[in-house]
Amino acid sequence: MIIYTVHGKTEVYLQLIEKCLKEEKTSLMLVPEISLTPQTVDRFISRFGENTIAVLHSKLSVGERYDQWNKIRKGIAKIVIGARSAIFAPVSNLGLIIIDEEHDQSYKSEMTPRYHTKEIASYLAKQKNIGVVLGSATPNLETYYKAKCEKITLLELTKRANSANLPQVEIVDLKEELQQGNKTMISSSLYQAILQNLQNKKQTILFLNHRGFSSFLMCRDCGHTIKCKNCNITLTYHAREQKLKCHYCGYEMEIVQKCPECESTNFKHFGAGTQKLEQQIHMLFPEASTIRMDIDTVSKKNSHEQILNEFKNKPIDILIGTQMVVKGHHFPNVTLVGVIAADSSLNIDDFRANEKTFQLLTQVAGRAGREKEQGKVIIQTYNPDSFSIECTKKQDYNLFYDTEIVIRKQLKYPPFCDIIVLGITSQSQQEAFSITKKIHQYLKNRVLKENLGIILYQGMPAPIDKIKNKYRFRIIIKCKFGEDIIKLIEDMQEQYNQTKQCKQGITKLSIDLNPNSWY
Repeated sequence: MIIYTVHGKTEVYLQLIEKCLKEEKTSLMLVPEISLTPQTVDRFISRFGENTIAVLHSKLSVGERYDQWNKIRKGIAKIVIGARSAIFAPVSNLGLIIIDEEHDQSYKSEMTPRYHTKEIASYLAKQKNIGVVLGSATPNLETYYKAKCEKITLLELTKRANSANLPQVEIVDLKEELQQGNKTMISSSLYQAILQNLQNKKQTILFLNHRGFSSFLMCRDCGHTIKCKNCNITLTYHAREQKLKCHYCGYEMEIVQKCPECESTNFKHFGAGTQKLEQQIHMLFPEASTIRMDIDTVSKKNSHEQILNEFKNKPIDILIGTQMVVKGHHFPNVTLVGVIAADSSLNIDDFRANEKTFQLLTQVAGRAGREKEQGKVIIQTYNPDSFSIECTKKQDYNLFYDTEIVIRKQLKYPPFCDIIVLGITSQSQQEAFSITKKIHQYLKNRVLKENLGIILYQGMPAPIDKIKNKYRFRIIIKCKFGEDIIKLIEDMQEQYNQTKQCKQGITKLSIDLNPNSWY
């Protein structure tokens, strides 16, 4: 079952769980982010009391996790709330599984063991003959396609709770802002809206999906960029710590004073992150109080909850954050949301780029005007004509779906096929390349010999071809996943395991079905 909704799905969850409790059955409630857990727990405790609820997520201490696990195993907890790993909780007499924000990528584990929470939930539901509720205002395209094909039930809530109006959405073309001489991160339209919100004692959320101060540091004389010594990626500048950091392996170094190539001191910061945005807000609105929420500010235990509670309960004017701030939060006094750079998710190497952009923008827009006052959303972009941004402006999921599904069918992308990504990693670039060639040749021979209905792409370096001193290659396969494909992959693995490089542990192979990223 899927619930596609504008707003108010939590009340549906509560009533379904209430019914389960009356039948003396246990409910499993999954949320995509740890930061959403405290808010969900508070809502459930106020409805059902504390004794019946157990909470599971990775931020718990070993002792806390043990206590919660025992509470579930002994059947004391009748409602289990947690992130994706809570699907493995030892729940007895399970009666219902709810997956909130089902479209969220965090429900798929990209590390071993690789699994998708929705697939495990579906398996459990069939074994125990119970219902699964998938809730989202912007459903995953493959999920919605199944609903359209009547493989799962579609229920729609077409109005916001409390009859609140949808926010007004304004698109700002950043090219025009540049032509007018505005080189700040805040457009003139967003500036005026923030100013008005401050005067009206209302709160604002500013969303920028990149942490740090700037994306990279470049020498303006020779063009050299400062890269991580372990990964083939530029280091991000963090102004507060005065350091350059790698967001993949954690490597950090002091600020470079001289270019290692030409010894010039003429460096410039390119790109922008939440730290730089916070600095500009302080310059433009010195009287405004701000708080920032990103990976750098939520590293301590319970820091998610502290920041969200501080913004909700104290007179803080502006919350600046990454995608942590866009999912499911309810702030009654927020009437303005500003999207600083909508293009960051639009220009990624992924066939889901349009879908991710639409989902992200629609989710962040949903934070504005959740009570009686009209909300406003200002989206800044260099691509105002993008159909995903146009659909966000109209807040029309069906228009987006009808457009995107045609493109997916023409290009043979999910839900019309499955994608398997074979990842090859090695400390030796030559060995990684060699194994990639051997695997590709083996697959090619099998496809031609057996006339298998798959599209096999040439082995290539991964988009980021070196992480943590390991070289990375990939092979992409498009197919209809079934027994014949499973047999092919198993045979390929057997061939790979016989190679000298594999036996010595020099090279490793990963296999991912319908991954979130292209490796």
